[in-house]
This record gives sequence, structure tokens and C-alpha cells, in this order.
Amino acid sequence: MKKKVVLAFSGGLDTTYCLKYLSEDKGFEVHTVIVDTGGFSAEELSDIERKAHELGVAKHKCVQMVNRYYQECIRFMVYGNVLKNNTYPLSVSAERMFQALAVAEYAREIGADAVAHGSTGAGNDQVRFDMVFHILIPGVEVITPIRDNKLSREAEIEYLKAKGVVRDWTKATYSINKGIWGTSVGGKETLTSDQYLPESAFPSQLQEKGEVELELHFEKGELKGINEEKFPNPVDAIQKLNEIARRYAIGRDIHVGDTIIGIKGRVGFEAGAPLIIIKAHHTLEKHTLTKWQMYWKDMLANWYGTLLHEGQYLEPVMRNIETFLEDSQSSVTGSVKVHLAPYHFYVVGITSEFDMMNSKFGTYGEMNNTWSGDDVRGFTKILANQAMFHQLVNSTK
Repeated sequence: MKKKVVLAFSGGLDTTYCLKYLSEDKGFEVHTVIVDTGGFSAEELSDIERKAHELGVAKHKCVQMVNRYYQECIRFMVYGNVLKNNTYPLSVSAERMFQALAVAEYAREIGADAVAHGSTGAGNDQVRFDMVFHILIPGVEVITPIRDNKLSREAEIEYLKAKGVVRDWTKATYSINKGIWGTSVGGKETLTSDQYLPESAFPSQLQEKGEVELELHFEKGELKGINEEKFPNPVDAIQKLNEIARRYAIGRDIHVGDTIIGIKGRVGFEAGAPLIIIKAHHTLEKHTLTKWQMYWKDMLANWYGTLLHEGQYLEPVMRNIETFLEDSQSSVTGSVKVHLAPYHFYVVGITSEFDMMNSKFGTYGEMNNTWSGDDVRGFTKILANQAMFHQLVNSTK
């Protein structure tokens, strides 16, 4: 019997090469799997399945991962207001982990001897996939034909032609990777340090010329409503907000960061809903949490984002951080008004029954209702003691 290999398959040039190489050169029984994290239409998924069968795959499977991706990752990124380098909502970084999880689980389900992916040797994805495979299916061989064979794009095309696979493999000017938590955009401008992506590179073009105000409703840190529309499943709220933000071309930027393998990298992205949600959520938290809750959330959320970016989603400390983040959201309930205009947005304000900016306690800079001037004089004196002692001791030297 042939050995089984599960291949993460997108239908593009690299994974098409992998499929033919594994089945015809290495003699594997190839099982392909596509993992949907919110970036494919039904037509696209059907086309990918058709291509897999045309190439002679033993079996093709589509795994719907959007709801699990939200429940086990996205909501924690919202709780933590996670933006890598204060810019990037980890759109691709996070979804790659869940694609790898699905591939590993399918390989275990069918008793595969090997798993394969089409990552190159120059990026982050190779580490993310390999990490998950080594942890979840340690006895299964990991095969990476593109990384190992070091073939050029032209060599891959010639190989496929020799195997009878002839398609238009014209490389798109910009590489696009869509998911529910954002779309990455790569092109010649992101390979340098001094250029910005042109308007045409972004998948969503400006459609709305006016301005609009939205009211986002949060329940314990989760987006559950937009204006008068309620969404029991926050995934539906995110998708709805994405549709609105796209028409205003909101959420574009370029992220510059450190790759797992040590080099610097740039990537463009479009993430209207994630950026609006995180900004609105963060504003609501500033009204409803204490300064120490905010401080420790910032510390732990930064680590959460860093570990997630570097493929460490299965590290046990991630579950510990998630427990803290979720517990912090008990009072993060309320509505946030957000103003949208072409290419930008801003938060107008919030309303919440848990708002600690309450006039019955006092009005900043104007009136104190729960303490007296004598209380402040005594408090200030005690607060200044240690710095005063230090000043006195050191002023004589």
C-alpha cells in the first residue's frame, strides 16, 4: 500500500507542484485539505476542489474553521487589543496557526504517514506549520518540497508542463491573502523600505464618498451588535463590519516587523473591521477597567501577540494568558460610537453602565465629590515621602 500524505492545498502554483511531486515522484497517496478561515467564497472552494481532483488526488477535504478561529483566538486578540508593533492585527499570523491545526488533525484522523505544505524557506509560515506538526503529530514526517528543492517559479512551471499540467501561471502583480481578520497585500513596494502600495493594490476600492456614524454594541468584550442589528454570533458582526468598512477603504496600512527567522519584513494589509473593533474596544476598556487592569492587560497581550506571531500558539502559557484576558472582560459592556469617512475613522465616545467616568464621583479638573482638600493634602504628603527622603540624603553628598 502507498503511504498517505496530507497536503495543505490552495490550488496555486506551489501546492500544485507539491501535489504532482508527492504523487508521481515520491509515490504517495495524496490527500489534500483546504482550511477556510474566512477568506474563500463557495465558488472559490469548489474550484479548488475541482483542481485537486483533476490532478489525481486520492481525496480532498474542506475544513470550515471560521467559528473555531474566532472562539479560540480572535476574541482573545480583541480582549487584548493585539496589534503587532502597534500596527498589525496579526491577520495572517493567527490564521496560519489554525490552518496548521486543521491539517494536523486531519492527518491524525486518516492515519497519514506524512504531512506537507508549500511554504518557502524565506518566511514565517514554514515555522508556524512545522511547529504545530511537531507538537500535535510528532511521529509524522513533514515534507516541504518548495523549501527543500529550492526551485524557481519558472522551474516549477516547466516541471508541471512536463507532467501535462498546463495553466496560465502568470504571477499576479500583488499577492493577496484574505481572511476574516484581515487581508495581506504583498508586492514590489513591500520588498523595499521606502515605497507605499498604490491604490490599485488594495482589494477594496473606495465606494462611499460621504460619512456615517455607527454604534457598536459590546457584551463582555465581544461585538454583538451594529446600530439596531443584533448578532448572537460575533463572527457575523465582524463580517458585517468588514462589508461596511470596505466601502470606505478603511483599514489600510503597512506593517514592518521582525520575522521568526530573524530578517525584517514589510507587508501591506487591509483590516477595516479588526482595526475599528480594537480601537472601539480599547476605548470602552479605558472607561470600564482600572489602571492596573489596563497595565497588566497590555503586558500580557503584547506577549500573547508575540508568541502567536512566532508560531507558539500551543505553548501552555497562552491558555494562562487567555484566562486572564477573558476574566478582565466582565465589565467591558456598552456601546461605542464610531465615525467613518473615506480612508479613516475615529471613536466619538461610549455609553456604559460600568463607565467609571461618572460625575457622582467627581468631574476631572472641576469638582471633587468623594474626597476633601484635606484628604488630598495628607495623601500628597505621604506620597512624596520617599522621594523627599532620597532628596535629603543625597543633597548632602
